[in-house]
Amino acid sequence: MTDMVSLDEVELAAWRGLLRVHSDLTRELDRELREAERLTLTEYDVLVQLADAPGGRLRMSELADAVLLSRSGLTRLVDDLERRGLVLRERCPDDARGLEASLTAEGAALREKARATHLAGVRRRFLDRLSDRQLRELARAFEGVAGES
Repeated sequence: MTDMVSLDEVELAAWRGLLRVHSDLTRELDRELREAERLTLTEYDVLVQLADAPGGRLRMSELADAVLLSRSGLTRLVDDLERRGLVLRERCPDDARGLEASLTAEGAALREKARATHLAGVRRRFLDRLSDRQLRELARAFEGVAGES
């Protein structure tokens, strides 16, 4: 183990590798979704989060946290999705100041169509490149890191 202000060769390779793989994968998955479905990876994530939410709706603040966007960034993204007829925003029934987002029928259909494109890309660009053993080890390693957050 190295001191707290530097990384040894293996630590640096692991950290840089994670950053590089994440960047490359998200860029390629985003490109594939844009080409096939005219949908960004972040827009797809919004549709997925809403589809998976209890009752199919989330407060805007919860949705921003789920997709790792600022509140203002999510507002701009949802503005666009709403203009395209994919998402609907309504006042929260229990808080007139709050807003909730939900999927429209069009949004649900696009999410389902985009799901096939996205999962095929995840499989081809990530899962198929690792053995079952490597996938299990990677899953355990990520659980260990996430467990400390």
